Amino acid sequence: MEYQVYIIRNNAGRLYIGMSEDVIARLTDHNSGVSRWTKHRGPWELIWQSEPQDITSARKLENLLKRQKGGAGLYHLTGLPRPREGS
Repeated sequence: MEYQVYIIRNNAGRLYIGMSEDVIARLTDHNSGVSRWTKHRGPWELIWQSEPQDITSARKLENLLKRQKGGAGLYHLTGLPRPREGS
């Protein structure tokens, strides 16, 4: 089974990092209120996803990204553009 790590963002700029076998189905879950943490914080849009990988590698990457706490390391590791202050 292959997994992908993904990052979604809401209109307020909040990020959520997760992993799934089916990222698109999981995004639907986030936007339909299935996921407890994201339930009242959407709508969510997918802004990044990793290449498919085994579950161990995906968990390590997910935890690494979460440890960045949305700082410069997250943007460096994913290649996402850093949001401007006040945006």
